[in-house]
Amino acid sequence: MLHGQNLPWRVALQQASRSTARLPATRPTTSRLPLQCTANAFWRLRRPCPSPPAALCATRSFSLSTRRYKEKNTKVAPDVPEEIKEEEESKVAEETEELEGKTKAPEPIPSSKASEGQGSATGEGGSQGAGGDGGGGGKKRKQDGKSLVKPAIPEVYPQVMAIPIARRPMFPGFYKAVTIRNQEVGQAIADMVKKGQPYIGAFMLKDDDADKDVIDDPKEVYDVGTFCQVTSAFPVGQDDTFAMTCVLYPHRRIKMTELMAPSQNKPEETTKDESSVVESTLSEDAVKEPTADQSQGDVVASFEESSADAPKHPRYHEATSFLRDRKVSIANVENLVEEPFDLKNNRTISALVSEIVNTFKAVALLNPLFRDHISTFSVQTTMNVGEDPVKLADFAAAVAQADSNELQEALEEMNIESRLSKALIVLKKELMNAELQNKIVKDVESKIQKKQREYYLLEQMKGIKRELGIESDGKDKLIERFNKLAEKLAMPGPVKKVFDEEISRLSHLESAASEFNVTRNYLDWLTQLPWGQRSAETFGLDRARAVLDEDHYGLKDVKDRILEFIAVGKLRGTVEGKILCMVGPPGVGKTSIGKSVARALNRQYYRFSVGGLSDVAEVKGHRRTYVGALPGRIVQALKKCQTENPLILIDEVDKIGRGHNGDPASALLELLDPEQNSSFLDHYLDVPIDLSKVLFVCTANMTDTIPRPLLDRMEMIELSGYVADEKMAIAERYLAPTAKEVSGLGDVDVTLEKEAIVELINKYCRESGVRNLKKQIEKVYRKCALKIVTDLGEQVLPESEALTEEGKAAQEAAEKDDSDVKETPENIEKETTQKPRVAMKVPDTVHVSIGKDNLKDYVGPPIFTSDRLYDTTPPGVAMGLAWTSMGGASLYIESILENALSANSSPGLERTGSLKSVMKESTSVAYSFAKGLVAREYPKNRFFEHARIHLHCPEGATPKDGPSAGITMATSLLSLAFDKKIQTTIAMTGELTVTGKVLRIGGLREKTVAARRAGAKMVIFPADNMADWLELPENIKEGIEGKPVSWYSDVFGLVFPDLDREAANKLWEKELKSKRGEKKKPKTKERKEEEEEESGDDDD
Repeated sequence: MLHGQNLPWRVALQQASRSTARLPATRPTTSRLPLQCTANAFWRLRRPCPSPPAALCATRSFSLSTRRYKEKNTKVAPDVPEEIKEEEESKVAEETEELEGKTKAPEPIPSSKASEGQGSATGEGGSQGAGGDGGGGGKKRKQDGKSLVKPAIPEVYPQVMAIPIARRPMFPGFYKAVTIRNQEVGQAIADMVKKGQPYIGAFMLKDDDADKDVIDDPKEVYDVGTFCQVTSAFPVGQDDTFAMTCVLYPHRRIKMTELMAPSQNKPEETTKDESSVVESTLSEDAVKEPTADQSQGDVVASFEESSADAPKHPRYHEATSFLRDRKVSIANVENLVEEPFDLKNNRTISALVSEIVNTFKAVALLNPLFRDHISTFSVQTTMNVGEDPVKLADFAAAVAQADSNELQEALEEMNIESRLSKALIVLKKELMNAELQNKIVKDVESKIQKKQREYYLLEQMKGIKRELGIESDGKDKLIERFNKLAEKLAMPGPVKKVFDEEISRLSHLESAASEFNVTRNYLDWLTQLPWGQRSAETFGLDRARAVLDEDHYGLKDVKDRILEFIAVGKLRGTVEGKILCMVGPPGVGKTSIGKSVARALNRQYYRFSVGGLSDVAEVKGHRRTYVGALPGRIVQALKKCQTENPLILIDEVDKIGRGHNGDPASALLELLDPEQNSSFLDHYLDVPIDLSKVLFVCTANMTDTIPRPLLDRMEMIELSGYVADEKMAIAERYLAPTAKEVSGLGDVDVTLEKEAIVELINKYCRESGVRNLKKQIEKVYRKCALKIVTDLGEQVLPESEALTEEGKAAQEAAEKDDSDVKETPENIEKETTQKPRVAMKVPDTVHVSIGKDNLKDYVGPPIFTSDRLYDTTPPGVAMGLAWTSMGGASLYIESILENALSANSSPGLERTGSLKSVMKESTSVAYSFAKGLVAREYPKNRFFEHARIHLHCPEGATPKDGPSAGITMATSLLSLAFDKKIQTTIAMTGELTVTGKVLRIGGLREKTVAARRAGAKMVIFPADNMADWLELPENIKEGIEGKPVSWYSDVFGLVFPDLDREAANKLWEKELKSKRGEKKKPKTKERKEEEEEESGDDDD
């Protein structure tokens, strides 16, 4: 078994280079190195490949023989005892290993010329050793037999195994390590090293991104490469992945003439006769070989030119014939020879050499890596660099960082002058890169040195000043500043105690400590709060009333509450903070009234919104231990206002969120509680803060989503929607002048007539607020501005006069800029200015008037064409009133018969209109009450016993809920039962019980506004809401008669005042009279279930 047969493949590869010296001369070599992997074990069969006979070698271009020890004569030596043989073999192995350890340079295979001389010399020595009888002695013979001859590089090697290399070619004379990942290629290299033929051809891949170990197509690589010797090979990477690093030493340039790809490396099939002839020839020559070639020592391989009568070379030469069945690339190559040159007479070469040397010196001064390369090169080169321009050019190209195509051109160039030029170009680029890198390094170092120098000087200056007592360090100044700030503040006792502790802590901390900044920030916040500082409030009622009326029209409830607050403060000299909550539809002025109240009271104003807020830390702050911790919004408000008694407006309190960081609504309980906020505790400051002097004003659109405990802590002020008169006054006083000024028509004769505003309110803007009305008025003025500019044209309003001098320069710079608008231009400072334009004056001859007739030219056709849904209501239709977040709205209830009334018809009730659960229950209650009232008061009217009714609420896409439509539904059903129309000017609201009791409802103000907008003259409402009716402003109740009711009998008398009792009893007698002889069919069980389902008895 071969040495290494049972070793792991890594150990086997490491033993490959020593296996030739260890094996005896008579041991046959193998074509492959047997490997054994630890993860996936595999075996290679031994394929003996004996040395060819001398007769065959004579017909080829090279000779190959195994190393043999010289014998005394041609006769067979006597048998040597096994012990002596083993001792000699072990000594030979030890001496061989010592020789290999001392040898540093690559040991090539001898050339043909060298082999002759060396072989003869060996033969002579062997003869002398063999003539032991003549006085040589056995000891001397043994020493000569064990000596090794250092081989030389073959000058001609026509066929090599080709491997591709990436990115950088190899230059003769400079080592390079390559990694082989193809197992077939790695085994082939190991076998070549073992056979003493460690020569390959290295060719660079044309694709820099390619990574492979086999050349499949000659077009993949450049045809010019280098003839390299494998000096060492060792495994790398994981045990289960094949990877081998080979160190190559290029000797000369070669050119690929033919490539035999792995697909072509298949052994040719031979017949049995031919194989038998070859085997017999090999066996005969094997016997003759010892006598014919006794003078040969180590393995010798040389390529020689064939004689004239020699046969043609085979496709695979003997040195690479064992690779024919491997999946590796074999290439036929030829040597490239440089063009001759005259170094003494060619001044260009001398100048190029000098320039390259000077460039090397310049780069070495800048790049330490180059300095190491040059030192190594100078040690290996004994001659003057100027005497060998070939090696100098290769060295320059080998160490420079350049593109692969530039390096390949330098490799392929055979003209020394051109090669030196290309190498100089590559080296100059390296010099430029080194200079740029050195410049960057110097710039960075200069900046760092400047900062360090400034730091050292500042520290020295601080030390000098400290010694002289001129100035203390920064920490002392900081503590002194905090103490001065604290002296101006009236800190409470607990706060003063915490302040003193933090000051003492700060004085013992180093400035570079992380805790120093945390303590400093805390003291900053603690000393910037207005402890004991209050603003001087104004308690003049006349001034406060004037300010409130100036900013807002109406809102009598809010204004009265503020005036009450001022009156109390005037009598007491001071006021405590209150928590007000203004609830109303959007656009009624809830947020803007807060600023007006602050102005009327002469208080500082701060607003923040809690809509969608889901983090408690926004209200109560973060803990001080967190990075980037900050106090809550309330502490920030006090810092900004610098008073203890500001007005803080908390907007959208009904839309507060709740997340994983806590419930902010619950955190507001402490803040908005008058009994608790005198010692509000923020998480960051962690000291009690008195908020009892703060006036909190909250806004909300509805109270349904506000938590009950929070709602209980606030004083509610409801803001209903504006009626037409109020909207008209707001539009004339505030909206129209502001919109005209914003549209650039402040000095232009543009008139928005009163009739046009009324038309906008009635036909376009029926919501409770005035936000939509403001948008429509702005739209009117914008259209008017467009019409004026279009009619006047550029002649009257030239663009050049609108631009200032700075604006013209900026416009010219912008016109020259061709960059994309998505990107910020580089010269943006030239394209911008503080005042690029001025306002243009419209001629006084322009007059525009917008009235009712031409209003649609500005805002389009009307959205609402009539004031009410029905001009004349049919029987079964009644107008109710509803409350929404947008204000009040009229709600019609419609009831009809689904089929003709007859004695055989069955009763039922169907309801539609996107009704929610509470409203569905109201329909059931109204239906049951109507049936009971008719059965009790009008027993002969059997309408509900046979009528199948469909009740519907218009605007089915809008969800509807609430109990306040009870009396309206009952009135609609009774109107259908009595076939009696209800007056279109009657509107009603109230919850109805099955006994006929009318209960209290909410939103009477909004509902009254909706009734007025719908043209109602009478509003029926529960008697329990009489206090709400009395509080309504007179302008809302003007023209409307309020009718409070306690029982439905009161409602019945108002909606059916002239109902004939006898006629109502006999109303449906004709339709319900059954024919003679016709018996009424009994109801089936299925029919009863269907009627019950349709009547709504099973509904929730």
